[in-house]
Amino acid sequence: MAPRPAGRPRAFDRDEALRHAAHLFWQHGFSGTSTRMLTAALGISSSSLYAAFGTKADLFAEAIRSYALRYSAIYERAVAEPTAAAVVERLLLESVTEFTRTDEGHPGCLTSSAVMADTSSTFDVRKYVAGLQRTDEARLRGRLEQAARAGELPPTVQATMLADLVQTLWQGLSTRAELGATREELIAVATFAITLIPQESTNS
Repeated sequence: MAPRPAGRPRAFDRDEALRHAAHLFWQHGFSGTSTRMLTAALGISSSSLYAAFGTKADLFAEAIRSYALRYSAIYERAVAEPTAAAVVERLLLESVTEFTRTDEGHPGCLTSSAVMADTSSTFDVRKYVAGLQRTDEARLRGRLEQAARAGELPPTVQATMLADLVQTLWQGLSTRAELGATREELIAVATFAITLIPQESTNS
């Protein structure tokens, strides 16, 4: 009978482990998060940690990437909505939900957390997050430009300026989440902002 292979336990959930690791790095930064803290949060031994993820720096990079991509997934779902107003509504409200996942031990928003200032020498978080944000912004801008060409926006509204406004709102909601604003407070702000988004032109 072949021996049971060593490594992570049968019940190991990689996605869940990455979420727990991201929370720790988020709160304490890279250098402030010890291997002991990681193994305790993930419920595995240090040898299993290294077998599953490699070095602490490798785990850091994978955890932050996996969490940051959750924001990009919101943009991807939002731009698939049928109208410009629906795009903005989904983007802002889903983002608020993501920013305020306190039930998961969510410490706030990745883009304004300790991890942005304290990172590993092998992974530049600021550069990575900035690149994702540029991609997401371009995706939103392209979708709103498409809406403008389809006559969904009044002629006086520039799609690029509207995209910049939505991004500014997104960043503001993100920062307020990091400062402790509740989900209810942020949803109220986002909902009010959505009412200000120009409706489609009545001119045919």
